[in-house]
Amino acid sequence: MSPSKKSILITGGAGFIGSSFIPYILRTHQDYHVINLDKLTYAADLARLRDIEHLDRYTFVKGDICDRKKVDQIFSEFQIDSVIHFAAESHVDNSILSPDHFIKTNIEGTFVLLESARKFWNPGFLKSKNTRFYHISTDEVFGSLGPEGHFTENSPYAPNSPYSASKASSDLLVRSYHKTYGMNTLISNCSNNFGPRQHHEKLIPTIIRKAIAEEPIPIYGDGSNIRDWIYVSDHCRAIDLVFHKGQSGDTFVIGGNNEQSNLQVAKKVCTLLDDLQPRTSGSYKELITFVKDRPGHDFRYALDDAKVRKQLGWKPLEDFESGLRKTISGYLKKIQKV
Repeated sequence: MSPSKKSILITGGAGFIGSSFIPYILRTHQDYHVINLDKLTYAADLARLRDIEHLDRYTFVKGDICDRKKVDQIFSEFQIDSVIHFAAESHVDNSILSPDHFIKTNIEGTFVLLESARKFWNPGFLKSKNTRFYHISTDEVFGSLGPEGHFTENSPYAPNSPYSASKASSDLLVRSYHKTYGMNTLISNCSNNFGPRQHHEKLIPTIIRKAIAEEPIPIYGDGSNIRDWIYVSDHCRAIDLVFHKGQSGDTFVIGGNNEQSNLQVAKKVCTLLDDLQPRTSGSYKELITFVKDRPGHDFRYALDDAKVRKQLGWKPLEDFESGLRKTISGYLKKIQKV
């Protein structure tokens, strides 16, 4: 590797968002060497990175972010000068069933990364513009909104699930390393991502696969819970801008301005499926089934992302329907190849 190349450790790069971001950053920044550290849990898939695995500017390392020896070795071997931290347990339902995995990975794993960075970016380099620790988080740390209002960078944390509590904890750890040690950190809290190749346990893939299989499409409660949705490539562009232009210690909220109730999402997916792959008779909407609501189900998330728009010049390029059409088409092509 050329000494002029910037060495970026990307954690969780075989996950949905990470595997979308790695090809993006390699394509847009020719002088970067990306080291992808991923444990390859059930939600990871290296096939998502098949198009770039041959590049000499890309290195995959299988490992756990909680493994201090492995993380230290990576920092030393590759002379890491920046971290973009995606790796996390992220499925809320799983956090309710098995919170211990979320506490260990999301909190302890973030701590291990911060400590390795602090060790290798010694006090002479901690405040350097050439070192940067960027933590990717979620809007769920802010808790639940009523029908009105939006979360901002100044909203208080009020997590309501083990998942969101673990992400809030990791956010605060990153913030503390900036305040205490002067580490050059960034945090962004994003709304719900969607796009092709997302793991099948998430809402939109679940709706698609259940519909295609002619199975009941499960919707919690009465389907009135609202989420803001962002297409994954738009999120990748925002991450790129925050990483390169954000000020040390800053935070950004990133949303798609696409608020939809879960029932609206299900109906829109079914409408597009009716057009792209019609049922033998009737509409896929007939498969929508309401199931018992999950514990602590936040009613609404919505973000006021004026800061990232005004300061960094970002805006989403996909609206909800255009992104949804691309997502469904991608899943149908995948099914047809099987």
